[in-house]
Amino acid sequence: MRILHTSDWHLGRTLHGVDLVAHQAAFLDHLVEVVRQERVDAVLVAGDVYDRAIPPVAVVDLLTDALLRLTELTRVVLTPGNHDSATRLGFAAPLFRERLAVRTRVEDLARPLELPSADGESSALVYALPYLDPDTTRHRLAEEDDDAAPAVPARSHEAVAAAAMRRVRADLATRRAAGPRVPAVVMAHAFVVGGRASESERDIRVGGVDAVPLDVLTGGELAPDYVALGHLHGPQRVGPGAADGARGPLARYSGSPLAYSFSEMHHTKSSVLLELGAEGVGHVELLPTPCPRRLSEASGSLEELLSAAFDAQAQDWVRVAVTDTARPRDLYARVRARFPHALVVQHRPTVPLTGGPARAVTATRDPLEVTAEFVQDVTGEAPTPAETAVLRAAYEAALAAERSA
Repeated sequence: MRILHTSDWHLGRTLHGVDLVAHQAAFLDHLVEVVRQERVDAVLVAGDVYDRAIPPVAVVDLLTDALLRLTELTRVVLTPGNHDSATRLGFAAPLFRERLAVRTRVEDLARPLELPSADGESSALVYALPYLDPDTTRHRLAEEDDDAAPAVPARSHEAVAAAAMRRVRADLATRRAAGPRVPAVVMAHAFVVGGRASESERDIRVGGVDAVPLDVLTGGELAPDYVALGHLHGPQRVGPGAADGARGPLARYSGSPLAYSFSEMHHTKSSVLLELGAEGVGHVELLPTPCPRRLSEASGSLEELLSAAFDAQAQDWVRVAVTDTARPRDLYARVRARFPHALVVQHRPTVPLTGGPARAVTATRDPLEVTAEFVQDVTGEAPTPAETAVLRAAYEAALAAERSA
């Protein structure tokens, strides 16, 4: 079987105010063409299809058109991520035909999709896990006990993922005991330990922890052959796997198809094309996605930035830092004339005028660390452990409210 793994489309997202819908449409055109040319048997979309819970109508229409074209050629399995509303994304899912499966219900995660190849000679089991938010799913993942109350998983990403995988492994054990070995794929939207994050993923911490150990998804005797991961925007393999000759299942993030922050400027965006057989994963290939415009950074005095030394970046989406000690006159207008697609223009003097170190709050900073620094600046003392717990609870409540919007 030939499977194409992709994720984190974030349809409707902008980049520093630039509308990316046209570029996302170009990616979807590319995806349809890849499916046609490569004779793909199934496309797996591992979460964050939309960028927010209530997407604009034009973005819904864009997804509808893409799914119509894809399902004319192949099967599509789609799951929600932490940006999606599982309820809205899964509306009318039971009515969809066999070529489109939208798996949004926790209760269905141990009921795999049995996907046949186009020639009917092989097949694969796909266990499609929706994003498992601990606060909203752990009671639904409680495990029955004849002699006691159901055991509810702890309030953590690791605990709910482990509970989900226990159900998956139990089903897989039954199926493999009853017949010939069929390769198994798990789709999961999670931050797996060892993955490299960028600035554009939304924080999913609960209880101060956001990560799931890889062996929760891949450990044990009945491990899946491939774990199709979503959430992190950089394409990457996590842990050892079949691709480098190591034993054990292969786990990969396909990454987002477009760059959504300057921290991704060096990524080669791609989708994962893999072949599955009775013994597991065979050939794996990364297929680059279209790059609408390069991202880069330019730093120097205004005179340097206006010189020929930066000609190669003139048409990039660029983040510009002007380092003159005194702010040049008409700074923004002159930079934009030089770099018409500049997304960020900053005056960052090499020697700050204040005489002290410049401190900036950026997307890379931990919000709880920034809050702690604020408390210390205002009160003269670092927050106590009890105060830190209150700050963490407030921050996580705000994140949860945003996810459920």
